[in-house]
Amino acid sequence: MPPAAPQGIAAFGSPAQRYPMLQSPVRLGSLRLPHRIMMGSMHLNRELADPRALAAFYVERVRGGAGLIITGAAAVNQEGAGGAGYTLIRETAHQDRWRKVVTAVHDAGGLIGLQLFHAGRYASRSAFGLSPVAPSAVYSGYSRDTPDAMTDAQIAATIADFQAAAEVAVALGFDAVEVMGSEGYLLNQFASPVTNLRDDAWGGDPARRREFPVAVARAVRHALGSTPMLMRLSGADLVPGSSTPEEADALAIACVRAGADAIDVGIGWHESRVPTVQSLVPHGAWVPVAARVKTALVEAAAAVPVIAANRIVSLDQAERILGSGVVDLVSLARPFLADPRILSKSFAGHPTLVNTCIGCNEACIDRSLGREPVSCLVNPTAGRELEFSVLPRTSARVAVVGAGPAGMEAARALADAGALVSLFEAGQRIGGQFLMAGMVPGKSDFLETVRYFEHELARLGVRVKLGVSIANAAKLAGFDHVVVSTGVHPRGIAVPGAGLPLVLDYAHAFRNPDAVGDAVAIIGAGGIGVDLAHLLCAVRAGSVFGCPAPITNGRESFLIANGLADGTLGPSARRVTLMRRAGAIGAGMGATTRWAVVSAIRRAGVRTVTDVTYQAIDSGGVWVERDGIREHIEADTVVVAAGQESNDALAGGLAAAGIAHTVIGGALAASGTNAVVAFDQGLRAAAAIAAALPAAG
Repeated sequence: MPPAAPQGIAAFGSPAQRYPMLQSPVRLGSLRLPHRIMMGSMHLNRELADPRALAAFYVERVRGGAGLIITGAAAVNQEGAGGAGYTLIRETAHQDRWRKVVTAVHDAGGLIGLQLFHAGRYASRSAFGLSPVAPSAVYSGYSRDTPDAMTDAQIAATIADFQAAAEVAVALGFDAVEVMGSEGYLLNQFASPVTNLRDDAWGGDPARRREFPVAVARAVRHALGSTPMLMRLSGADLVPGSSTPEEADALAIACVRAGADAIDVGIGWHESRVPTVQSLVPHGAWVPVAARVKTALVEAAAAVPVIAANRIVSLDQAERILGSGVVDLVSLARPFLADPRILSKSFAGHPTLVNTCIGCNEACIDRSLGREPVSCLVNPTAGRELEFSVLPRTSARVAVVGAGPAGMEAARALADAGALVSLFEAGQRIGGQFLMAGMVPGKSDFLETVRYFEHELARLGVRVKLGVSIANAAKLAGFDHVVVSTGVHPRGIAVPGAGLPLVLDYAHAFRNPDAVGDAVAIIGAGGIGVDLAHLLCAVRAGSVFGCPAPITNGRESFLIANGLADGTLGPSARRVTLMRRAGAIGAGMGATTRWAVVSAIRRAGVRTVTDVTYQAIDSGGVWVERDGIREHIEADTVVVAAGQESNDALAGGLAAAGIAHTVIGGALAASGTNAVVAFDQGLRAAAAIAAALPAAG
């Protein structure tokens, strides 16, 4: 058994009792945890790659103070795999990988639990050429496939597969096992009347629909012996006609009586049209669901620790939640991607140095649903610790010009490598387009990224010079290297009337949204256009549901009824029309975010129009043609959000002057450079520069 206290808590500073509830120990069955933050399960699409890299990812979180870590989902058989990139825990080659990971985590002083799952109707037919199986043959809009209804023999075999997988987990030395019964996977499918249409021992009424997940719990409990078993159960499916709260609570009670040592409360299915993990969702919005489950367990004399999750991004929030007494632990997943040392920094009294998860999903959840390896938009080192955690040391003098995402990350990484960094920014605050994003309803966490870099750059000794626009390359001649991260300009449009006074570019509209008129036509409906429409509606909206969310019993039904979005607006006093030449509204935005944001702006009254040809702008709006019909979009303000152009003039001057430089971010390529790319390029440029420049000392 590994040490009870992770080594990483003391690594950043002495852990004072700034979070008394969080820092109080808790038991999950036979396992004593040093604090009440658990690192939740995340499929990384890295499980079948180099096990040293996977081990380094988890060990970095242990060093940052993580107590119990739950792995990404491990399939109990091929039929149940979410895709070809998932662990098949009963295969010897996969076991050998995890044995190395478990050893590394234990050597670092951490605890690690294996999550077991079966995807059911969410399984991928293409992964192994096998038909998905489920309680009934109900089409899945997520996998776009219809599964085969399981026979009694298949049900018995699957229960045995869960038991055998749990036996493997014990043999590999895992400290706990979590059984996935949430998020619309197989156990959840059996519990729901939407996907379980059977009328036999495994379905027909709520009690019989519970039989399969309870049988799995019993089998896993038998295999584990004294090793703790957590059940990840859905507290709210958020699918019309699915399990009621009372049925979800009854399943939790039955699983505890079958041997569960804790209930980890999950929310929503992949097919749900209610946002659950997006930035739109208020902090702590789902805590009342977990609180309801805990109350039901207590009243049934089946009390075990209950774990709350989803959109809890800071230890201050977690402390308030635990202080309310409604749950026993808090599970953080993506916050450990954004900052592996969220615990050690916060426990040591430095929460301003925490790189906060912004709920964007772009480099994590969006990637996990495909095959691309998971990382983090604001922390591109995540998942690539062997490559980037420690850069070559250098004492060179480096100038970084432009303090948007690419420039901030380049300055941070270079300074962390020992370089003497000067960061020049023409504006009055670092952050670039994150400052605009932070104004949008539901995206205020983007400003937390700016806060992090402001404090971290100061800690690292970066000389930040604001209000300084450098156009003359000669002013940078004294530096060993220059990073050009000057970003982009809004792109104009070649439409008659584009020079009229009522026409603004998107940057101007973001800077002064109150000055935009009551009738607005936005030309361009990519991510910037959608965000701008959202902001303009909010400025004149009837209401905006704020963040963080209070912990009240009525919050759950209120949020569900209203779309569960921090960016959900009342009817806007503005009339906003959002247009684009071709493609879907919001095309280019992250897959798990786009639908939620587009739904929010449409509820606020935004009219969306696609496949238009812009003919002319006049003093009363925009003339367009669509399907051969000419239409006048009335507007007193026309905003152009039709793309961007690189602001790369400085690079040419540096090249002419023979000054060593690297161009990154939007200055390198306006098209295709989103925030994920910008942060990644900042890190990669810093690594290359540090390797090429003189070593420190």
